[in-house]
Amino acid sequence: MALRKFLFPWRRAGGPEHLERGKSGEAMAYRHLRKLGYTVVARNYRTRDGRGEVDLVAWEGEQLVFVEVKTRTREEFGAPESAIDSRKRQHIIRAAEDYLRRAGLERACARFDTVSVILRQPIEVQVRRDAFSRLSTAATAALRKGGKSKIA
Repeated sequence: MALRKFLFPWRRAGGPEHLERGKSGEAMAYRHLRKLGYTVVARNYRTRDGRGEVDLVAWEGEQLVFVEVKTRTREEFGAPESAIDSRKRQHIIRAAEDYLRRAGLERACARFDTVSVILRQPIEVQVRRDAFSRLSTAATAALRKGGKSKIA
């Protein structure tokens, strides 16, 4: 318990534990990405209509990277990134397209990464570059609906 207070001094008492765990995982992912040379330009970016959200937006060289962070205390139910289903990817892509449009940037400069944080000793942080694409997510959604995908 003392180690947890040391690692997560900003944790408020009484808040939902899973939300606090997510916040601490995002903070660790932020620091890890900065060590890897990413330049983080936004955290918890949301579309105005609330239908899209991405945890971190960062530049890595010439690529704008949209990062989804998943935090777990153990891998009992699978790797953290396995919780990013096609619906969640669609929300991330919607936020990315909104961000790109507002910034006046082309889709071609974008990439989607995931960061998995496992809170055990030692804490594990794993970055998966180019974890999914807009095209693969659209095709998966179309297959799930049993229809055809219109991919531009």
